[in-house]
Amino acid sequence: MSETDRSLSTTPRLYVTDALAEGSVITLDQPQSHYLGSVMRRQVGDIVRLFNGRDGEWACAVASVARKAVTLTARQQSAPQENVPDLWLCAAPLKKGRIDWLVEKACELGVARLQLVTTQRTVVDKPKLDRLTAHMVEAAEQCGRTALPELPEPVTLDRLLRDWPQERALIFADETGGEAMTAAMARAAAPAAILIGPEGGFTPAERDAIRALAAAVPISLGPRILRADTAAIAAVAVWQAINGPA
Repeated sequence: MSETDRSLSTTPRLYVTDALAEGSVITLDQPQSHYLGSVMRRQVGDIVRLFNGRDGEWACAVASVARKAVTLTARQQSAPQENVPDLWLCAAPLKKGRIDWLVEKACELGVARLQLVTTQRTVVDKPKLDRLTAHMVEAAEQCGRTALPELPEPVTLDRLLRDWPQERALIFADETGGEAMTAAMARAAAPAAILIGPEGGFTPAERDAIRALAAAVPISLGPRILRADTAAIAAVAVWQAINGPA
Protein backbone atom coordinates (compact mmCIF):
# COMPACT_ATOMS: atom_id res chain seq x y z
CA MET A 1 0.00 0.00 0.00
CA SER A 2 1.41 3.39 -1.01
CA GLU A 3 1.61 6.31 1.41
CA THR A 4 -1.26 7.97 -0.47
CA ASP A 5 -3.44 4.86 -0.21
CA ARG A 6 -2.58 4.47 3.47
CA SER A 7 -3.46 8.11 4.16
CA LEU A 8 -6.80 7.83 2.37
CA SER A 9 -7.71 4.64 4.24
CA THR A 10 -7.60 6.50 7.56
CA THR A 11 -9.53 9.61 6.49
CA PRO A 12 -13.21 10.17 7.32
CA ARG A 13 -15.63 8.84 4.71
CA LEU A 14 -19.09 10.36 4.18
CA TYR A 15 -22.11 9.90 1.92
CA VAL A 16 -23.44 12.99 0.13
CA THR A 17 -26.14 13.57 -2.46
CA ASP A 18 -24.20 16.18 -4.46
CA ALA A 19 -22.65 15.34 -7.83
CA LEU A 20 -18.92 14.58 -7.54
CA ALA A 21 -16.36 15.55 -10.17
CA GLU A 22 -13.00 17.29 -10.20
CA GLY A 23 -13.45 20.80 -8.83
CA SER A 24 -16.93 20.20 -7.38
CA VAL A 25 -17.69 22.22 -4.26
CA ILE A 26 -19.73 20.34 -1.65
CA THR A 27 -21.36 21.89 1.41
CA LEU A 28 -22.09 19.35 4.12
CA ASP A 29 -25.27 19.40 6.16
CA GLN A 30 -25.21 20.45 9.81
CA PRO A 31 -24.77 16.97 11.38
CA GLN A 32 -21.92 16.07 9.01
CA SER A 33 -20.33 19.50 9.49
CA HIS A 34 -20.46 19.05 13.26
CA TYR A 35 -18.93 15.59 12.93
CA LEU A 36 -16.02 16.79 10.80
CA GLY A 37 -15.38 20.10 12.53
CA SER A 38 -16.13 19.38 16.19
CA VAL A 39 -15.68 15.61 16.54
CA MET A 40 -12.97 14.81 14.00
CA ARG A 41 -11.33 18.26 14.30
CA ARG A 42 -10.72 18.53 10.57
CA GLN A 43 -9.16 21.77 9.35
CA VAL A 44 -8.76 23.58 6.04
CA GLY A 45 -6.67 21.46 3.68
CA ASP A 46 -7.45 18.12 5.32
CA ILE A 47 -8.69 15.33 3.06
CA VAL A 48 -12.12 13.69 3.42
CA ARG A 49 -13.47 10.89 1.23
CA LEU A 50 -16.96 11.44 -0.21
CA PHE A 51 -19.26 9.19 -2.27
CA ASN A 52 -22.79 9.60 -3.58
CA GLY A 53 -23.69 6.17 -4.95
CA ARG A 54 -23.19 7.31 -8.56
CA ASP A 55 -19.77 8.88 -9.17
CA GLY A 56 -17.41 6.64 -7.23
CA GLU A 57 -15.41 7.88 -4.25
CA TRP A 58 -13.59 11.21 -4.27
CA ALA A 59 -10.77 12.64 -2.19
CA CYS A 60 -11.95 16.11 -1.22
CA ALA A 61 -10.06 18.89 0.55
CA VAL A 62 -11.70 20.89 3.32
CA ALA A 63 -12.11 24.44 1.98
CA SER A 64 -13.79 26.10 4.96
CA VAL A 65 -14.92 25.12 8.43
CA ALA A 66 -17.84 26.72 10.23
CA ARG A 67 -19.97 25.46 13.07
CA LYS A 68 -22.97 24.70 10.86
CA ALA A 69 -21.40 24.27 7.43
CA VAL A 70 -18.18 22.67 6.21
CA THR A 71 -17.35 23.01 2.53
CA LEU A 72 -15.01 20.78 0.53
CA THR A 73 -13.56 20.75 -2.96
CA ALA A 74 -13.25 17.49 -4.90
CA ARG A 75 -9.65 16.88 -6.02
CA GLN A 76 -9.43 13.40 -7.52
CA GLN A 77 -11.37 10.17 -7.70
CA SER A 78 -9.99 7.78 -5.10
CA ALA A 79 -12.14 4.77 -6.11
CA PRO A 80 -14.32 4.04 -9.16
CA GLN A 81 -18.04 3.39 -8.96
CA GLU A 82 -18.42 -0.29 -8.09
CA ASN A 83 -20.13 -2.82 -10.32
CA VAL A 84 -23.12 -4.21 -8.39
CA PRO A 85 -24.54 -7.63 -9.39
CA ASP A 86 -28.21 -7.49 -10.34
CA LEU A 87 -29.55 -9.19 -7.22
CA TRP A 88 -32.67 -8.11 -5.35
CA LEU A 89 -33.56 -9.09 -1.81
CA CYS A 90 -37.32 -9.29 -1.27
CA ALA A 91 -38.05 -9.67 2.43
CA ALA A 92 -40.96 -9.23 4.78
CA PRO A 93 -40.57 -6.32 7.24
CA LEU A 94 -39.32 -7.36 10.67
CA LYS A 95 -39.40 -5.82 14.10
CA LYS A 96 -37.24 -2.77 14.79
CA GLY A 97 -33.70 -3.87 15.54
CA ARG A 98 -33.96 -7.00 13.41
CA ILE A 99 -34.89 -5.02 10.28
CA ASP A 100 -32.13 -2.49 11.03
CA TRP A 101 -29.59 -5.32 11.14
CA LEU A 102 -31.00 -6.81 7.94
CA VAL A 103 -30.70 -3.63 5.87
CA GLU A 104 -27.17 -3.00 7.14
CA LYS A 105 -26.00 -6.47 6.13
CA ALA A 106 -27.87 -6.35 2.81
CA CYS A 107 -25.95 -3.18 2.01
CA GLU A 108 -22.62 -4.67 3.10
CA LEU A 109 -23.19 -7.78 0.96
CA GLY A 110 -24.04 -5.73 -2.12
CA VAL A 111 -27.67 -6.28 -3.08
CA ALA A 112 -28.85 -3.94 -5.83
CA ARG A 113 -32.36 -3.54 -4.47
CA LEU A 114 -34.06 -4.25 -1.14
CA GLN A 115 -37.78 -4.69 -1.65
CA LEU A 116 -39.86 -5.02 1.51
CA VAL A 117 -42.88 -7.29 1.01
CA THR A 118 -45.91 -7.44 3.29
CA THR A 119 -47.53 -10.84 3.75
CA GLN A 120 -50.47 -12.27 5.65
CA ARG A 121 -48.29 -12.97 8.69
CA THR A 122 -46.39 -9.67 8.69
CA VAL A 123 -46.97 -8.22 12.16
CA VAL A 124 -45.02 -4.95 12.11
CA ASP A 125 -46.19 -1.50 11.08
CA LYS A 126 -45.00 0.13 7.88
CA PRO A 127 -41.22 0.58 8.27
CA LYS A 128 -39.73 4.06 8.19
CA LEU A 129 -37.67 4.11 5.01
CA ASP A 130 -35.68 7.22 5.97
CA ARG A 131 -34.42 5.46 9.11
CA LEU A 132 -33.56 2.32 7.17
CA THR A 133 -31.75 4.39 4.53
CA ALA A 134 -29.69 6.00 7.28
CA HIS A 135 -28.60 2.53 8.45
CA MET A 136 -27.58 1.62 4.90
CA VAL A 137 -25.61 4.85 4.52
CA GLU A 138 -23.73 4.17 7.74
CA ALA A 139 -22.92 0.64 6.60
CA ALA A 140 -21.68 1.88 3.21
CA GLU A 141 -19.54 4.57 4.84
CA GLN A 142 -17.85 2.06 7.12
CA CYS A 143 -17.40 -0.72 4.55
CA GLY A 144 -15.96 1.29 1.69
CA ARG A 145 -18.93 0.77 -0.60
CA THR A 146 -19.67 3.29 -3.36
CA ALA A 147 -23.23 2.09 -4.04
CA LEU A 148 -26.41 1.86 -1.97
CA PRO A 149 -29.26 -0.58 -2.55
CA GLU A 150 -32.47 0.86 -3.95
CA LEU A 151 -35.14 0.96 -1.22
CA PRO A 152 -38.58 1.47 -2.79
CA GLU A 153 -41.91 1.60 -0.96
CA PRO A 154 -43.08 -1.76 0.43
CA VAL A 155 -45.47 -3.82 -1.71
CA THR A 156 -47.84 -6.67 -0.93
CA LEU A 157 -46.86 -10.19 -1.89
CA ASP A 158 -49.82 -10.31 -4.30
CA ARG A 159 -48.58 -7.23 -6.14
CA LEU A 160 -44.98 -8.47 -6.15
CA LEU A 161 -46.03 -11.70 -7.86
CA ARG A 162 -48.46 -10.02 -10.23
CA ASP A 163 -45.83 -7.57 -11.52
CA TRP A 164 -42.87 -9.95 -11.44
CA PRO A 165 -40.47 -9.64 -14.43
CA GLN A 166 -40.31 -13.15 -15.85
CA GLU A 167 -36.68 -12.84 -16.93
CA ARG A 168 -35.65 -12.48 -13.26
CA ALA A 169 -35.31 -15.72 -11.29
CA LEU A 170 -37.17 -15.60 -7.96
CA ILE A 171 -35.22 -17.76 -5.53
CA PHE A 172 -37.84 -18.71 -2.95
CA ALA A 173 -36.61 -19.87 0.45
CA ASP A 174 -39.35 -22.36 1.26
CA GLU A 175 -39.35 -23.71 4.81
CA THR A 176 -41.25 -26.78 3.61
CA GLY A 177 -38.38 -27.78 1.35
CA GLY A 178 -36.95 -27.25 -2.10
CA GLU A 179 -33.88 -27.76 -4.25
CA ALA A 180 -30.43 -27.69 -2.65
CA MET A 181 -29.41 -24.06 -2.31
CA THR A 182 -26.00 -24.08 -3.99
CA ALA A 183 -27.16 -26.02 -7.06
CA ALA A 184 -30.21 -23.82 -7.53
CA MET A 185 -28.26 -20.59 -7.15
CA ALA A 186 -25.63 -21.71 -9.61
CA ARG A 187 -28.41 -21.84 -12.22
CA ALA A 188 -30.09 -18.62 -11.04
CA ALA A 189 -27.50 -16.04 -12.02
CA ALA A 190 -28.33 -12.37 -12.48
CA PRO A 191 -30.86 -11.00 -12.92
CA ALA A 192 -32.14 -12.73 -9.81
CA ALA A 193 -33.95 -12.10 -6.54
CA ILE A 194 -34.20 -13.86 -3.20
CA LEU A 195 -37.56 -13.99 -1.41
CA ILE A 196 -37.67 -14.47 2.36
CA GLY A 197 -40.87 -14.65 4.39
CA PRO A 198 -41.86 -13.13 7.74
CA GLU A 199 -41.03 -14.51 11.17
CA GLY A 200 -44.13 -16.71 11.05
CA GLY A 201 -43.41 -17.97 7.55
CA PHE A 202 -45.62 -17.89 4.47
CA THR A 203 -49.14 -19.31 4.59
CA PRO A 204 -49.86 -22.42 2.50
CA ALA A 205 -51.82 -20.29 0.02
CA GLU A 206 -48.91 -17.87 -0.31
CA ARG A 207 -46.44 -20.70 -0.91
CA ASP A 208 -48.70 -22.10 -3.61
CA ALA A 209 -48.94 -18.69 -5.29
CA ILE A 210 -45.17 -18.25 -5.26
CA ARG A 211 -44.51 -21.73 -6.62
CA ALA A 212 -47.04 -21.10 -9.41
CA LEU A 213 -44.84 -18.29 -10.74
CA ALA A 214 -42.84 -19.49 -13.75
CA ALA A 215 -39.71 -17.67 -12.52
CA ALA A 216 -39.84 -19.20 -9.02
CA VAL A 217 -36.94 -21.38 -7.89
CA PRO A 218 -37.89 -23.01 -4.54
CA ILE A 219 -34.84 -23.80 -2.41
CA SER A 220 -34.03 -25.27 0.97
CA LEU A 221 -31.72 -23.38 3.33
CA GLY A 222 -30.73 -26.59 5.08
CA PRO A 223 -31.88 -28.62 8.08
CA ARG A 224 -31.71 -25.83 10.66
CA ILE A 225 -34.53 -23.46 11.57
CA LEU A 226 -33.34 -19.91 10.84
CA ARG A 227 -34.75 -16.57 11.88
CA ALA A 228 -36.01 -14.54 8.93
CA ASP A 229 -33.12 -12.05 9.00
CA THR A 230 -30.54 -14.83 9.32
CA ALA A 231 -32.10 -16.72 6.40
CA ALA A 232 -32.03 -13.60 4.21
CA ILE A 233 -28.37 -12.83 4.82
CA ALA A 234 -27.30 -16.47 4.54
CA ALA A 235 -29.02 -16.76 1.16
CA VAL A 236 -27.56 -13.50 -0.15
CA ALA A 237 -24.07 -14.47 0.98
CA VAL A 238 -24.27 -17.82 -0.83
CA TRP A 239 -25.62 -16.26 -4.04
CA GLN A 240 -22.87 -13.63 -4.00
CA ALA A 241 -20.21 -16.27 -3.39
CA ILE A 242 -21.42 -18.18 -6.46
CA ASN A 243 -22.48 -15.40 -8.82
CA GLY A 244 -21.00 -12.16 -7.51
CA PRO A 245 -17.72 -10.48 -8.49
CA ALA A 246 -14.52 -12.25 -7.47
